Amino acid sequence: MKIFFSFLLILSLRNVNAQPVKHDFSPDIRPNVFAVTMVMVHDVVDPALASRYYAYCVLGADAIVSKFDPAVPDPSSYIKSFPAINIKEDKNNYNYQLAAVYSILETGKNMLPSGYMLEDRQTDYINKLLKEKISKSLIERSVAVAKEVSRQIIDYSNSDNYNKLSTLVNYTPLKGDQYWYPTPPGYFEAVQPHWTTIRPMIMDSSQQFKPEPPVIFSKDSGSEFYSLAKEVYDALKSKDSVERSEIAYFWDCNPFNLETQGHLMMGFKKITPGGHWMNIASIASEKVKLDFNRSIQVQVVTSIALMDAFISCWDEKYRSNRIRPETYINRYIDKNWTPILQTPPFPEYTSGHSIISAAASEVLTYFFGDNFSFTDSTEVAFGLQPRNFKSFRLASEEAAISRQYGGIHFHDSIVNGQISGRGIGKLVIEKIKAAGMKPVL
Repeated sequence: MKIFFSFLLILSLRNVNAQPVKHDFSPDIRPNVFAVTMVMVHDVVDPALASRYYAYCVLGADAIVSKFDPAVPDPSSYIKSFPAINIKEDKNNYNYQLAAVYSILETGKNMLPSGYMLEDRQTDYINKLLKEKISKSLIERSVAVAKEVSRQIIDYSNSDNYNKLSTLVNYTPLKGDQYWYPTPPGYFEAVQPHWTTIRPMIMDSSQQFKPEPPVIFSKDSGSEFYSLAKEVYDALKSKDSVERSEIAYFWDCNPFNLETQGHLMMGFKKITPGGHWMNIASIASEKVKLDFNRSIQVQVVTSIALMDAFISCWDEKYRSNRIRPETYINRYIDKNWTPILQTPPFPEYTSGHSIISAAASEVLTYFFGDNFSFTDSTEVAFGLQPRNFKSFRLASEEAAISRQYGGIHFHDSIVNGQISGRGIGKLVIEKIKAAGMKPVL
């Protein structure tokens, strides 16, 4: 009888430590993803590279969740090259939600240039859990699983060709009036000219959603191209110029903006376009009080759509290599004109914000529906007021046209970027539906 009683006691204690049944880890997702975002802001990570970091940081969390929830497809079922993640620990001995959240921080810590900054965040998170009466032994086992999965995710990331970029030939701007050339005030060199070589998550290749060719360059004031430039030049001369300016600034998402005052030049760091949409995904999940597992799904699918959209966009940017509005307008229309947004340091066609916003809005519409209203407070942290939207697609439309209002993109770049983005979003939806992933509403 004594031996039997001891066995029951040990079993009981094990079950108590295994899963804190009533604890909700869902509120832990957004602040920890945003912690990764703020390290990227600190590091001035460019938009394309940021999308890669987001994808890998949340991919491990999704892989962990899929081991526990049959309704969550394993990422290998819709990401063609993704290997099965191996977790050695018995799933009864750790909390998978805790491990998933911690893996986001762990992957960011080991991938980001200043990832060490996330160590304090990890410590704070563990202390928070201890205060919430989560057992220390359970936390330790869950953290061990998170580290194990993060290591496998980083091993996978090492095969996507990113490590080869530094070995490729340096980019030199092409000679010719129609081509992109560095712009003021920083005249920065081209960002990620070889991004087309990065392995996509869902697409067959970087050229799968190649847009139609841009409008042919011309200096002629009667040409279609001149009209495109004049449209940008006149964008803020309308009666609604104040609202247009607000829209442009809200969606600026320039990771490093230089401002000059006399001989003084100051730099301001901001969130990237991908970071903005990752936060919108969190806002939507929190609005409907989405459960932990589905919230992670929304994060990972959004990040995958963003990563592939940037690969597709950058493939076209360095193929067409088109001149920016600022350069064209200064040469052929008004030498003193400046856009209200700082021109990014890479070719114009197609618009990055247009393609990635369209892709993200498609997958979010799949999850939450086409009439999902929300308040986008993403830019509050950067000194801007929130904006209200009646749907993800309408938010995407505003993000796209903001680039014309801001003076940094021609209209055909916006329209054709949206077409490519919608195609990428629909492809991602096709793949996740085939894997059994369903809408959340």
